[in-house]
Amino acid sequence: MKIFSASQIYEADKFTIKKQKISSDVLMERAAMQLFHWLHSRMQGAQVKIHIFCGIGNNGGDGIALARHLWEHGYNFDVYVINYSEKRSKDFLLNLDRLKERKLWPNFLKEGSEMPEIHPDDIIIDAIFGIGLNRPPEPWVAQIINYLNQNGAFIVSIDVPSGLYMDRAVENPEAVIRGNFVLSFQAPKLIFFLPETGPFIREWDILDIGLDVEYLETTPVEYNLMEKPEILPWYKGRSKFSHKGDFGHVMMIGGSYGKIGAVILAAKACLKTGAGLVSSFIPRCGYTAIQSALPEAMTETDPNEVMLTKIDPNTKMDVVAIGMGLGTSDETSKAFGAFLKSYKGPLVIDADGINILAKSKGLLKYIPKDAILTPHPGELRRLLGEWKDDFDKLEKAKAFSQAHSCILIIKGAHTIVFYEGQGFINNTGNPGMATAGSGDCLSGIVAGLLGQGYMPIQAAIFGVYLHGIAGDIATSAMGFEATTASDLIANIGNAFIELFKQPEPPQEAEADQQ
Repeated sequence: MKIFSASQIYEADKFTIKKQKISSDVLMERAAMQLFHWLHSRMQGAQVKIHIFCGIGNNGGDGIALARHLWEHGYNFDVYVINYSEKRSKDFLLNLDRLKERKLWPNFLKEGSEMPEIHPDDIIIDAIFGIGLNRPPEPWVAQIINYLNQNGAFIVSIDVPSGLYMDRAVENPEAVIRGNFVLSFQAPKLIFFLPETGPFIREWDILDIGLDVEYLETTPVEYNLMEKPEILPWYKGRSKFSHKGDFGHVMMIGGSYGKIGAVILAAKACLKTGAGLVSSFIPRCGYTAIQSALPEAMTETDPNEVMLTKIDPNTKMDVVAIGMGLGTSDETSKAFGAFLKSYKGPLVIDADGINILAKSKGLLKYIPKDAILTPHPGELRRLLGEWKDDFDKLEKAKAFSQAHSCILIIKGAHTIVFYEGQGFINNTGNPGMATAGSGDCLSGIVAGLLGQGYMPIQAAIFGVYLHGIAGDIATSAMGFEATTASDLIANIGNAFIELFKQPEPPQEAEADQQ
């Protein structure tokens, strides 16, 4: 699913109006109708008090138009217009006149106005600002927003929570609506998925307001939300006469004294993802542990007992994943550098492999094209340097990926994969996956997909998606706190099965009793 920027959304509006030969207020009416249908389908005429807080731009116009539809269907509501500017949009004024024609008069709020009493059982519709906010709200408007947040009523925001910018960080968190639900027009917004802005959005839904399909389908975007419809076509089935040699030989290189478990987790995840053969190259101290824990994998060892000092496996390998538990000693770092200079095949670099790259930036020129890097936030900061906010971080990550012709996976609540100037956002996973070894599992999953012949960008995106689904299945059975990396691995098979599950049909309403 495409994620459009604010400027692209405005352009989509203009394109739609011109191509469909409609006026801008018709588009606003479509939005209001979709908002009304969403509310009406859930409330069914219930006389819960609804408080609609409107700005004086097009977002406010959506709220004013919604009020008219609520009135026509007998709902109990009040409308408030926050008078933060003398400028009003044309369609806001048009819908305000339509409301007044029905003898419905909004309450105009200005600095010093007494706030209405709102009960915790009421509903608030937030239509104060839209996607065009470009400066902090006035202090008295921020006080209104803070009041709405604190009274406990259920808040529905139109398009975006008021107070959020589309392209930069929040200056004053107290001046942002913390809604229960966001109804986003046509597509989700990038700010829904970032650590600094995402907490202001609890749940969201998409309302199709009929923006022109040609524009939506042909306009290139910087970010895409990757969900099952985008992922499933990539799946590679298996023929009856397949054999293990068809699914790749993956080599896991890593481990050091006390950190052999990282390689075990990655290798096990790789096998569970479907790699035909998996080997490991580790220090001698891990030989017994990995042979005992993972009899399906083959093992080679470095002559050194506690660390890797020469990375030169005898095994012929199709894919390498390197860095899990590797350590960053001088000897290991030299061995890692020598390996990079000689290996040019499909490659996943994780953990201490990334830390070594961060310390020795000259090695970056040796990473193969389309190598996949999987840093956690701390490793990413060491690799990219400091960033001002999430938007700066994304720009730095995109630039790094392009400069080094690699695939960069930014792990987080919504992991983002960067490749050739585009970001691919994942929407699976949960806080239970914030546990030791989870990243090792991801590296193993991605490497396992590479071994089976997936293109590197497919392996990265698909791997992140499967990793999240496995986590969702695991936590649904045992909760966030008890989930471990081993539980994620145990559910990789279930994650594949989930790909092919059909949504349950809606239950038919019972026939009316005669």
